Amino acid sequence: MPNRKDIPHIYKPLSPLAWLYSAGVWMRNRLFDRGILPVEEFSIPIISVGNLTVGGTGKTPQIEYLIELLSPHKRIAVLSRGYHRRSKGFVLATANSTAADIGDEPLQIFSKYPTITVAVDSNRRRGIKQLLQLSERPEVILLDDAHQHRYVHPTLSIVLCDYNRPIYADLSLPAGRLREPMSGLKRADIVLVTKCPHTLTDNELQYEAEQLHYPIDRLYASHIAYGAPYNIATKESQDIATIATQRNIIIFTGIANPTPMIEYVSKYTSHITVQSYPDHHIFTTQEIEKLALMVAQKEAIVITTEKDAARLRDLELPHQVIENSYILPLKTVVQPTKGKSEFDRLILQTVGIQA
Repeated sequence: MPNRKDIPHIYKPLSPLAWLYSAGVWMRNRLFDRGILPVEEFSIPIISVGNLTVGGTGKTPQIEYLIELLSPHKRIAVLSRGYHRRSKGFVLATANSTAADIGDEPLQIFSKYPTITVAVDSNRRRGIKQLLQLSERPEVILLDDAHQHRYVHPTLSIVLCDYNRPIYADLSLPAGRLREPMSGLKRADIVLVTKCPHTLTDNELQYEAEQLHYPIDRLYASHIAYGAPYNIATKESQDIATIATQRNIIIFTGIANPTPMIEYVSKYTSHITVQSYPDHHIFTTQEIEKLALMVAQKEAIVITTEKDAARLRDLELPHQVIENSYILPLKTVVQPTKGKSEFDRLILQTVGIQA
């Protein structure tokens, strides 16, 4: 099997602190398991999409996958915490919402699927109760990044694990990126190994199951599929091969792990400049001015993500940036190993649809 255990973000000298952190997480989970801390169930199907690590496993594309699967059959609401928003409490997305109001990922989702309900609230129980009071009450609620939010008991829990950053080779915070130990997978109904570089064979999937100590019959795999880049203003799409042969490329992004995107664009050209910032980064005026200057000097095209575009839309962008910036869309594709239809059937069955 490929060796993916050399994870650069691990800081072993911090292992004693990681042990203390893990002990605190263990104690919190025991309090929930024994009913000392309250767990609330609700009358409608609730699907949680989460992970055990800090960022970068592909939760938003997976939420979008579920929206496209379920929205033809049910009224869908997405409830997120809304990272880095400036608002407080429960906020419902509207046509006038900005990333500052609801966060970049909820805004991305609402921009792509304006007919569904999108809301944010760090208190998920309160957020669910608010959604259930709406005149058009949702029939299914998708909880974004809620595996550690144990005050709500979901109908179905999906946990994502990045193939390229295996959790069985990671450490707890602050020595690594684990929010909780790998034993947290026991609460998951489905584990999805994401961002696979190829379709996993049966043997490779079995290897992942053994390393994760998770049942093979509830383990699935997925990969990223990129679409045609489209202009941030006009929405006009261009073939990436055409763009790459005609212009220099600036990859401009603030996401947890831009490596897959960089590797994808690198298939078409070596003339790439990367401007990468931390996840959910709020771009400054100076950074945008620097980008505009680079576009002019290099006669370049800017390629960014849908998530970054949600934040960029809050800014007054120079015309050089608007005219030459393209969004690279992506979606998650559940691999045929074990059968995509079986994965979809489990989801549909959860919300009462017989596939």
